[in-house]
Amino acid sequence: MVAAINDALDVALALDDAVHIFGEDVGVMGGVFRATDGLQAKHGVERVFDTPLAEAGLVGMGIGMGLAGLKPVAEIQFAGFLYPALDQILSHLGRYRHRTRSRYHLPMVIRAPYGGGVHTPEQHADSPEAILAHVPGVKVVIPSTPADAKGLLLSAINDPDPVFFFEAIKLYRSVKEDVPEGDYRVPLGKARIVTPGDDVTVICYGGMVEVVQKAAAAAKAAGIAVEVIDLRTLVPMDTGTVLESVYKTGRVVVVTEAPRTGGFHSEVSAVIAEEAIEHLRAPILRVTGFDAPYPPFTAVEDVYRPNPVRVARAIKQVMGY
Repeated sequence: MVAAINDALDVALALDDAVHIFGEDVGVMGGVFRATDGLQAKHGVERVFDTPLAEAGLVGMGIGMGLAGLKPVAEIQFAGFLYPALDQILSHLGRYRHRTRSRYHLPMVIRAPYGGGVHTPEQHADSPEAILAHVPGVKVVIPSTPADAKGLLLSAINDPDPVFFFEAIKLYRSVKEDVPEGDYRVPLGKARIVTPGDDVTVICYGGMVEVVQKAAAAAKAAGIAVEVIDLRTLVPMDTGTVLESVYKTGRVVVVTEAPRTGGFHSEVSAVIAEEAIEHLRAPILRVTGFDAPYPPFTAVEDVYRPNPVRVARAIKQVMGY
């Protein structure tokens, strides 16, 4: 996935002089995960450059660049470092189209690695996507495969509105597949059916997709056909694909690694309850992280982060209701 992201950024820089990439250590070092490796040497220090450790200033500068006609791509080193920039995000980033009655657009992408699974320090494994999904005027995208990472990122860079693009740390080097060359795009706002099934719908995204696939394989061995849906884009969410699956199966499990209270899983559950309650054969179940800070370093992470066993138990529970 990290190579696919690097490829997408390389293609974007080559195709459009308005694209600029910046963030902490993205230039000389090539990013903490090497997602921007080699891009400064190829495209120049004026278009791929390092910034101070100042997330609020980084996002604020990107807002100004976007309003001036550029296409800024800012990297926040870890999603848990976004919080100092919330004033710029909540007060400005998503408001300019509305504030100017569409006279101005703000084509800005903010990339950030998120989530756990690799035993990082404190604040390096947060999943704050629900905070951002609550901000009107922005899109939130989270890929789960290398091809989607490239295609969705190129679509995000060319979108007229601000896009948060989260990349699961666990997937950077743990998944491989062929990725189309050149200017390959995947449309924003369209979910992906990972595996079809008639018995249970399991909805997930990002780093949880591989977890759910393992649980679905175990369920298949027990005679349960699980339809796995990868949202890919949280905002705007592809409610059509979700509801069509729920109408068919009548049973739903939603899986995320963010804390339970107020997570995006609750939004998914609410939409299904509002639009498809007469089709449900069992209560909607959520498999999530816990209402506690993500545990750093230790093996406790394996308890906090949803795993295939927890997901399989939820599938069994809705099937037995």
